[in-house]
This record gives sequence, C-alpha cells and structure tokens, in this order.
Amino acid sequence: MSFEALGIEEGLLKSIQALGFTEPTPIQLQAIPVLLSGTKDFVGLAQTGTGKTAAFGLPLLQLVNKQEKFPQGLILCPTRELCVQIAKDLTAFKKHYPGLQVTAVYGGASISEQIRDLRKGPQIVVATPGRLIDLIERKAVQLENIHYVVLDEADEMLNMGFRDDIEFILKNTPDRHSAWLFSATMPVEVRQVSKRFMTDPHEITIGKMNATNVNIDHQYYITNNNNRYETLKRIIDFNPGIYGIIFTRTKADAQSITESLIREGYEIEALHGDLTQQQRDKVMARFREKSLQMIIATDVAARGIDVTGITHVINYEMPDDLEVYTHRSGRTGRAGRSGVCISLVSPRETYRLKQIERMVNNRFHKMDIPTGKDVCRKQFFYFIDKLLLADISHGEYEAYLPLLKEKFADVAKEEILQRVAALEFTRFLQYYENAADLNVREERRSERVVVQKEGRARTFTRESRNGNGVHKRLFVNLGTKDGFYKASFLQFILDMSDLKKEVLGKIDMKEMNSWIEIESSAANKMIKSLDGKKFKGRMIRMNDADSGGPKKSRQ
Repeated sequence: MSFEALGIEEGLLKSIQALGFTEPTPIQLQAIPVLLSGTKDFVGLAQTGTGKTAAFGLPLLQLVNKQEKFPQGLILCPTRELCVQIAKDLTAFKKHYPGLQVTAVYGGASISEQIRDLRKGPQIVVATPGRLIDLIERKAVQLENIHYVVLDEADEMLNMGFRDDIEFILKNTPDRHSAWLFSATMPVEVRQVSKRFMTDPHEITIGKMNATNVNIDHQYYITNNNNRYETLKRIIDFNPGIYGIIFTRTKADAQSITESLIREGYEIEALHGDLTQQQRDKVMARFREKSLQMIIATDVAARGIDVTGITHVINYEMPDDLEVYTHRSGRTGRAGRSGVCISLVSPRETYRLKQIERMVNNRFHKMDIPTGKDVCRKQFFYFIDKLLLADISHGEYEAYLPLLKEKFADVAKEEILQRVAALEFTRFLQYYENAADLNVREERRSERVVVQKEGRARTFTRESRNGNGVHKRLFVNLGTKDGFYKASFLQFILDMSDLKKEVLGKIDMKEMNSWIEIESSAANKMIKSLDGKKFKGRMIRMNDADSGGPKKSRQ
C-alpha cells in the first residue's frame, strides 16, 4: 500500500518522496490511518529504527490547522538529541507543505531564544519534559489549545524519572482530542500511564513484544574480567570498518576506557553525564560526520541518539536492567540495514544471556576472541580492498607517473607491495606478534564442598580454574566505602604487591570488603604485601577466603 492510499495529502507526499520514502513500514502502515482520524487514542509498540517518527509526524502535520498560530500538537521525548532529530525530520516532511512551523525546546540551550521562537506561533512543539515544564512556569507556552499529544519513547522517559512531569502535562491539556504513545517496551509504568490518561486506545505491536530487530546479529565473547579491555581492543581491531557505540555502566568507566583507547591511537570520544551540552553537541557532530570511529557512552547519555549507519554496538559490560539491552542493541540495524550487537561477558555471567534470549526472542551466537594472527589477517585484507577501490580517476596523478616509474624502475612489483604493507601494518604486526590467547578454555568456580563419609562431614576447598591456571580467592577488608571503584582498587593492590594484572581473575567489590581471584602461585605474595598494612589509618586485613572466612581484626 502507498502513502497516498493511507490518506497522506499531496504536499506531504511530495516531501517524503523527495526523501526517498517509497512504501510505508509496518508501523506506518498500521498507525497512520488510525491517527489521521484525530480522535482515537493510540499505543504503538515498536523498536527504534522502524519509522515511528513518520508514523506520528505525517498525521500530526496534516491534522493541525495552518491558519491558527499557536501550538496545537505537542511531542514529548526523553533527550535533547531525539528532540532535535524529530524537529529536523518534521521540518523535512513539510518542505512542500507550506504554512506550518515546528519548534524544538530542550534543556542545555538558551531558553530566551526558545521563548522568542514560541512567540512566532508554531503549530507543533517538540519538547523534553523538563524544559517544557520550565516554559509553562514562565507562561511562555500554553497547553489549553493542545489537541494532540505524542509520547515518543515513553519507556525511556519514565525510566529517566519524568513520570510526574508527563502526568502534569497530560492533566493540563483540557482540549486534547487524542494522545499517541510510542514505546519500544511496555513496562508496568507505561501501561499505568496509558490506562490513566487514555480512553480505549487502539494498540498495535510491530514484531514480538520486546523482540529485537531481526537485522541484528547478537554475538557474545566470554572473557575474564582482567582481560576485558584487551578483548574489547582486539574486537575493534578485528572489525576495521567499525562505526559504533560502546556501552559502559558508569561514566567513570566510559571516561577511563576512552582515555586508554585515545592514547593507543583510536578515533574515539566519551559521552556521559559530566559533559556540558556544548561538549555533547561537539562529540555527536564529530560522530555523525564520521570523524570519530566510535563513541563510548553510558545508557543515560546515549538515550535518544539516532545516527544512521551504525555497524556495531558493544556492551563492555551487560546492563543491570535486561530491558536496557533492547535499547542498546536498537542503535544498530536501523532502516533495514544489518548490524551487530556484541556483549563481553565473564564465565559467571553467561546465565544472563539465556534470560535476555527469552526476553527478546532471539538467539545469541558465541564467538571466539580473535587471535593476533586473525586480527593482522583481517586488517591486511581490509587494507588491500581499500587499495583496490581507491579512486585514481583524478587527472593530477598522471603527472607523477613518469617520476614514479623512474623511482621504482629497479624495484620488483612484489617488493613494492611488501613495502606498502609494511608501512600500514608494522604497528599491528609488532603489537600482535606474541599476543596471548584471550579465550577462556575452562572455568570452575571456587566452592566449599561437603562430602559425607562414614557418618562424618568433611569440608574441603575446590579451587577455580581458567585458561591462566589455578586460582584462589582472597578476602580483603577494603571496599567501595573506602573510595575505591574497580579500576582504582585494581591499581592499588597491584602497586602494593608489585604483581602484574595477568595473575588476577574476578574482583567482587562490596561496600565494606572485597574478594579477589588470584593465581595460587601469587596469592601468598599478595597477602604478605597487604595484610597488616594501613590505608587511611585503618589496618588492612587480607587472607584466603576459603580458609575459614575473614580473619578477626587484631586489637
């Protein structure tokens, strides 16, 4: 079915045809006829990248009255980036549909300029909840004449704590003809909002509930925690054309990993809550123009990012909230393109993959961490392909051909190719010449085992094993309350013991104490280096965690 058959008017049709829209996507096909009625509440469940903006944007542009110079349509979205993107898309949709104005209002930009824009009488306002509330309090925008309210990425807005703002806005739109809610998932909070503020909404689900995009290949790599950074770097190197987002749990991790990768020559920047709006805009502009190969982001900072052509999403750590996985993976595989979502997991986290598989109705593929030779081979063939596809049609190159022929007259073609390859690959070859195998070949958790024999219970310790040898678990009475996070704690214990990080396994940090996996051969050295020392005036206690628990502090 065509857009024309759905009821879209000529001016809008001309605009979207110029943008390359040919056939409606499933969400557009089902939503547009309902929304064009203008009187029916609507709930649409669909993943990002399925064409939701056009699904609500085209009907909204068609329904508002061009002659009335005040806001009649309101679109609420979670982040500045998404707000700007929606306004940009709607402006493109109305290029051949004159008489309409669209204004975006969001935090981090001049509110006085936004107030001036609102005074021009736009028919549609795209807003983030916080800034809209601010403008309402300043009496710079009125909700009395709002006929249509769109909640885009409703689950994200509620996750970010905007529930009270959304309810306030919906309560204060007395002339609302209909509300349209779009969401990737349907948690309890979203369902409650729909029941409270909508009347018998028409509900559609595109694909299975919570299902991820079928164009996304879900992969995972099992790695020990102490090899996580090296594994990330190796995956990046193994995908030389990568253009992606790396997700971390914390802004400290995002900044730390970014700084490490920049030092090693990668075109990458961090995106997290400590950046000013100007810094965020600068990072996103560089990423969109592809002068950055990747960005590293926290979930909050990445919400609302809509960038086409992202090839990979990498979960440096799995998200705590399983539904967040859907939003992370949805950054790739958009607009019909294919994408890859990669997760780095420790051997003890693999059970979570099964939970996510069930939730998203999709299967994960286990991958082996590439060897150093694999990386070099992949980089080499990528370079050769680039060499063969290089544009040599520019006439100015011909002027240099006689000089080149003269220069290489006595050099064999094979030698020239070897020298070209040497210039490009020396760094990779040197780095990966003796690269370790990062794959985890075996993993058994340390555990206390009780064996009943002749009526008596005997307890013994079974030590954990992984690819690097036998490990013991050590207890230490230092934790997050002492001001440590994993990276700083790791550095502290290595500095104190003069050991290399390769001897360590999993570190489990709690508020008051921590447990450390370490190779058995290095365990005694670690204990002797830390036990009895002082940290900020407090005595450090470290011992074998499986030898009867933590020692009591000596008086």
